[in-house]
Amino acid sequence: MIIEYRGKRPFIAKKTFIAESADVIGDVTIEEYASIWYNATVRGDINSIKIGTCSNIQDGSVLHVSYENNVEIGDYVTIGHTAIIHGCTIGDNSLIGMGSIISEGVVIERNVLVGAGTLIPPGKIIPSGTLVLGVPGKIIREITEDEIRNIRQMALNYKDYWINSSYKRI
Repeated sequence: MIIEYRGKRPFIAKKTFIAESADVIGDVTIEEYASIWYNATVRGDINSIKIGTCSNIQDGSVLHVSYENNVEIGDYVTIGHTAIIHGCTIGDNSLIGMGSIISEGVVIERNVLVGAGTLIPPGKIIPSGTLVLGVPGKIIREITEDEIRNIRQMALNYKDYWINSSYKRI
């Protein structure tokens, strides 16, 4: 459902996929080839949310803001199933694993891989090119060039799922 909130109406580029059961609310910008999957909530009520080109918000994920922090999702970002993204920034070509929680004020730079179930506490800065795992999330190592390519390919795969199939925004 696409919902206006306090006069703010989501801007959704024409070439996107928004699942029928997804909710997109308020001050939200969704760029070309992005996708919001089933039962995801993108709630820009008290601040703004921007989702970059070719990024995907998978089933059951929640994106929300605070008065202090908006949400910025870069280009070619994958947000895995049931992740919680709250008042933070995620740089281009990053992957947030299923069930992860990215807390208030976190900055994830580009080319970052966050493993499934990871909790990144408030205010942390995660440098480019790293793998983060655990509760709380710890930097384990630098990621490889193959992993960087795979992150981008995952985003492209999600674009292809709806562009080359029967999924059509109506």
